[in-house]
Amino acid sequence: MINWKIIWKIIGQLLCIESALMAGCLVMSYCYGESDTYAFAVSVVTTLLTGMALHYIGYHAPSSMTRRDSFLVVTLVWAIFSLFGCFPFYLSGCLPTITNAYFETISGFTTTGASLIDDVESLPHALLFWRSLTQWVGGLGIVFFTIAIIPSMVGGSVKVFSAEATGPMRVKMHPRLSTQGHWIWGIYSLLTSVCALCFYFEGMSGFDCVNYAMTVTATGGFATHNTSTGYFHSPAIDYTAILFMFLCGTSFTLLYVTLFKRRLVEFFRNTEFRLYISVILVCTLLIMFIIMRGCHYPFAAAFRSSLFQVVSFLTTTGVFNDDAGQWPHLTWVILTVCMFIGGCSGSTSGGFKCVRVVMLWKVLRNELRRILHPTAVLPVRINGYVVPNNRQQSLFAFFAAYVMLCLFVYFIMMILGIDSTNAFTIAFSCASNVGPTLGLEIGPTMSWNHLPDVVKWLLSLLMLMGRLEILSVLVLFTRSFWKDK
Repeated sequence: MINWKIIWKIIGQLLCIESALMAGCLVMSYCYGESDTYAFAVSVVTTLLTGMALHYIGYHAPSSMTRRDSFLVVTLVWAIFSLFGCFPFYLSGCLPTITNAYFETISGFTTTGASLIDDVESLPHALLFWRSLTQWVGGLGIVFFTIAIIPSMVGGSVKVFSAEATGPMRVKMHPRLSTQGHWIWGIYSLLTSVCALCFYFEGMSGFDCVNYAMTVTATGGFATHNTSTGYFHSPAIDYTAILFMFLCGTSFTLLYVTLFKRRLVEFFRNTEFRLYISVILVCTLLIMFIIMRGCHYPFAAAFRSSLFQVVSFLTTTGVFNDDAGQWPHLTWVILTVCMFIGGCSGSTSGGFKCVRVVMLWKVLRNELRRILHPTAVLPVRINGYVVPNNRQQSLFAFFAAYVMLCLFVYFIMMILGIDSTNAFTIAFSCASNVGPTLGLEIGPTMSWNHLPDVVKWLLSLLMLMGRLEILSVLVLFTRSFWKDK
């Protein structure tokens, strides 16, 4: 049986934390004296009272959790967090329908970055900060954020972490998950702080540098200006954003080992990282050649725009300094490949993950060898570790589910009248938590506002499934999940 009391207790406690985050935005709204103060005040009270009520319902719940409980609680936390997180947008009138407000909020928490707001510069400061904060909290995971700051709050922490973590392989930095959480969030906070300082010294205002630092390090993509980082027309800001997108698309475990353990050689030994940097170099050179030849870009501008867009799409950040929707269609294919591959496992980025691409390649290579040598024992090794057969089976299940979900959403959007290019890139963008698309109607510089409401709800579900690695959500729709033990 599912332990509903512990589930309600955890959700209640997390809603209390969300209300505290909103309270910070309420103070900011009051200080700026803007029109969203009432919206944040009502949101804080509503979220806090609901959280306290749910905590009371599960007050005497046992602390142990089963795997079924963990998968259910993680999915519900993300869905309910987004529901209450959308209240400031809805009550302020910024997004006057629940559909639009929910889409914007879940796009933030999942770090997708797809936006329905046509003019973000017209938003009050507190709402802009709330958009950025949703991405920063969602970057490493809502529940993992809680495990890091209050380890005792979530029972069965290891199971919950497994249900929320990204990537097929779990590498532990420390025997205690709470200590590991502290280290990872410490690195994450350090990167955010350094990024904000760099942006500030390069000419951003204090408000802008904090917002852009949060969304860049979360590889989310929400911006405080309609033209994203292109608003500043600054090569220094662009290259700073590239650096921090690149670092946050790298495994945080690898960053910990190389930076704090001072084992820099691990960067070059890591198979996933080698693929990650190889994709960046190859795709940047290809796009650079294409836009220099087809769009007559000068060398420096071509290099900066190409590198920026490749890193942004590969790390699934989605910020932009140029309109790639106006580039030749061949560049769209290259960026779509980057969108699909994604960053490294254990990072804030989405996508299929570089480690899975490496695993697929090695499995395919072994199968070709096995045709010639049927009795050969050919293990799949990643960074010196043998990948067990059950992990390989999970890889193909994930790949199949990923492709089928994208095709299903693609066909639904085609039926509803959305053109083929937009439907295809929108589906992959949401499943990979990227945000921008490459069509002519909904390009990187445009909002998604004119999509039908049914598509917005479908894409909201797809963003959630993409963030939680698909299978963690799909398992809830199976009959065996709800059967008694």
